[in-house]
Amino acid sequence: MKLVGFVPTALAVFAMFASVLGVELDITSATSIGKASALVAQGLMDYYTGNNSGNSPGMFSPPYYWWEAGVAWGTMLDYGFYNNNDTYNSLVHSSLLYQSGDYWNYMTFNQTSTEGNDDQAFWGISAMQAAEKNFTAPGKGWPKTWLYFAQATWNTMAARWDDKNCGGGLRWQIYTWNAGYDYKNMVSNGCLFHLAARLARFTENSTFVDWSEKIWDWAVSVKFIGPPINGSHDLRVIDGAPIAGNCTTLHPYEWTYNQGLMMAGCAYLYNYTGDAKWLNRLEDLWGRAQVFFSNGIMYEAACMPLNGGTVRCNNDQRCFKGIFSRFLGLTMLMVPQMYDEIMPFIKTSAEAAAQSCSGGTDGHTCGLDWTVHKWDGYYGLGEQICALDTFNTLLISSKPAAYTARELYGPPTTDSSTNDNNNGTNSVYGYGNAGLNSSTVTAQVLNIDTADKAGAGILTAVVVIFMICGSAWLIL
Repeated sequence: MKLVGFVPTALAVFAMFASVLGVELDITSATSIGKASALVAQGLMDYYTGNNSGNSPGMFSPPYYWWEAGVAWGTMLDYGFYNNNDTYNSLVHSSLLYQSGDYWNYMTFNQTSTEGNDDQAFWGISAMQAAEKNFTAPGKGWPKTWLYFAQATWNTMAARWDDKNCGGGLRWQIYTWNAGYDYKNMVSNGCLFHLAARLARFTENSTFVDWSEKIWDWAVSVKFIGPPINGSHDLRVIDGAPIAGNCTTLHPYEWTYNQGLMMAGCAYLYNYTGDAKWLNRLEDLWGRAQVFFSNGIMYEAACMPLNGGTVRCNNDQRCFKGIFSRFLGLTMLMVPQMYDEIMPFIKTSAEAAAQSCSGGTDGHTCGLDWTVHKWDGYYGLGEQICALDTFNTLLISSKPAAYTARELYGPPTTDSSTNDNNNGTNSVYGYGNAGLNSSTVTAQVLNIDTADKAGAGILTAVVVIFMICGSAWLIL
């Protein structure tokens, strides 16, 4: 699966074999989807190095960061679930445990000096998937269920809510010395919203609904969510803004995964509460989400020009479509009336993705740009994630809807030995203080000298410049 390198002449050579070696996909056949998914899953796991001597379990080869590993295990968890294939389940299980940290909140020691709120959140979202799919229990010596891990993640993130700047919201980074600490981004806040929505439905705890409202209202107030420039009623979700200027200098770049986070969150809230406002918001978000499709095929519009030009997607951005596909699937699962609107886009995208998965020395390496209907010469962990998540989403209706705590554990009681209720009440499930520890909520005070602070400032400037220069395609 992995390639030693890519040179232009290689594309022509590989193209000759594409029709023979490419992924064959019949979107009407679960068997065909399973076979295609198995090839792509194998390619994804070619990037896994956590079993190698001296490497960290759960991690993929450089240049892929820790957060993307969390995304990848969510992809692989869904692959096993929807295809009834347990080939990789033990690796998913051990990775979600090993990287969870001392307090099981995904503030693991080997990442805590560099991880951001969004990095932590995507591991928590994978733990939430495990809870909803009744994945193999963590086992002896760990919290009883995956709910603890998901709630511990959410608790520590919510504790960082920052009312002192921009009237609320999470910063991008957790620690003052990391580039982006003075930036509030939608993905961190979208993840907090998304997890709150899923925890609300799973635990029956209205506090999570209240938090969902709070996050949504704040995002609207700072115009991170709002109508696009063309004046339609659709709702776009933008990247974020620096704290300087009270979050008024908006960075208007739109990414698939942000739109998906908010769509799925609204879908969960509508499913749980029945409140029509969440359905209305979902429909308005979906109206805007269609800007990420060209002739029905998904693409990352902010860094992938359709009519020629340089593809500017970095390694992180090359997996966003997969996250988007997964969340579109959850949207259909929670709000079945959206199925007929969304699934045609998934089907068209999956067929195009299969055509893209025709490169490499194995003949089924996946590319980045699905709109060209062939392998485009790009390859990597993100490309495999995107294709596999989209194939997984084809099977979204083949399994029961996501489980809730009541369905899994029975009525809540005060006996924590029989279910996930550690709040001393008989009305909600969950662990009220899961994951909370002063050293995991905010940064411990470190001795950072002036030079280090100056360096962090330079890095922040570099991040902002990259966003402006590298993502100027989708400002509509």
